[in-house]
Amino acid sequence: MALNDTSEESLYGDYEDYSDFDHHAGLRDAMRVLSMVVYSIAFLLGMIGNGLVIFITGFRMKRTVTTVWFLNLAIADFVFTFFLPLSVAYLALGFHWPFGKALCKLSSTVAFLNMFASVFLLTVISVDRCISVVSPVWTQNYRTTRLASLVALGIWVAAAALSFPYLIFRDTRSSFMDENITQCYNNFALPDNVQSEEAVELGKHRHQAMVLTRFVVGFLLPFIVILFCYGIITAKLRRDHLAQSSKPFKVITAVITAFFICWFPYHVFSFLELKYSGHAEMRLLLAVGIPLTSSLAFINSCLNPILYVFMGHDFKEKLRRSLLSVFEDAFAEESGHSTAQTKTRSSIELESHDK
Repeated sequence: MALNDTSEESLYGDYEDYSDFDHHAGLRDAMRVLSMVVYSIAFLLGMIGNGLVIFITGFRMKRTVTTVWFLNLAIADFVFTFFLPLSVAYLALGFHWPFGKALCKLSSTVAFLNMFASVFLLTVISVDRCISVVSPVWTQNYRTTRLASLVALGIWVAAAALSFPYLIFRDTRSSFMDENITQCYNNFALPDNVQSEEAVELGKHRHQAMVLTRFVVGFLLPFIVILFCYGIITAKLRRDHLAQSSKPFKVITAVITAFFICWFPYHVFSFLELKYSGHAEMRLLLAVGIPLTSSLAFINSCLNPILYVFMGHDFKEKLRRSLLSVFEDAFAEESGHSTAQTKTRSSIELESHDK
């Protein structure tokens, strides 16, 4: 690792700093090709899928609280996937960044903006669902699209604030092995790219603070809140002897599960890199694991539209339906009709229109 505490935990799979990898050129090239393939797939599916979600929820469907949540979630993924070709080009050129410092900063910042915005939106969706079950009267009176839009705006502001440090610390430099190659990397030793003990110590503290903040605020706390909300929902449904198989419930559960499966390994390797990057026996593991977990995190940006379409009814039936009907069904406001005395107002909030 460079003395000024640079870092390749940047979602680019940038393991050029690991000189140990020079002895495994075949493996390094294989990881680079794999990352390029995954990024390209995420770009194509993400742009098409999220573009359709934005079009349908934004222009073709009735504006509801649910569509506000999923519209913003799709926008976060769409903006992120829009920048993926830069990452593909970076890898294809052998970790050469020809796009300038501004795009180096912006592309990495957008990646973490997507992460924070997505997890905050999923947390708010869970809280919204929990309140709908526990207090249906309050929900009916105060759960409005205007309030949802204001909450979504607040989420974007918070996500932008948490992503701002990446705009500051992302930097470019000439490769140590070839001055004609420009790398996009994390320079935590700003403001001066100096080789001093003070810069090293400051850079390490900044790196640790960012990794810890990203994990606690962007993963751990939201995960606890989501588990708490779904625990309350499950307990309420069981107490009232109600099913929890409504389509919106299943779709949101699948989206949340996919997010945490895709992002948890990345956070794990971020901590491993923070603790073991100086250990020779761990460097090869990190050099392989970081691009793999980054690729898995990238895949999350194109999964949601797929889940919206294929969750719920039989696959063959989905193929026979129009895209608009599919998304309308997936995002339907939970306003089903009571058909039995055992159903309470709480259950109505979780019923879909799939009769």
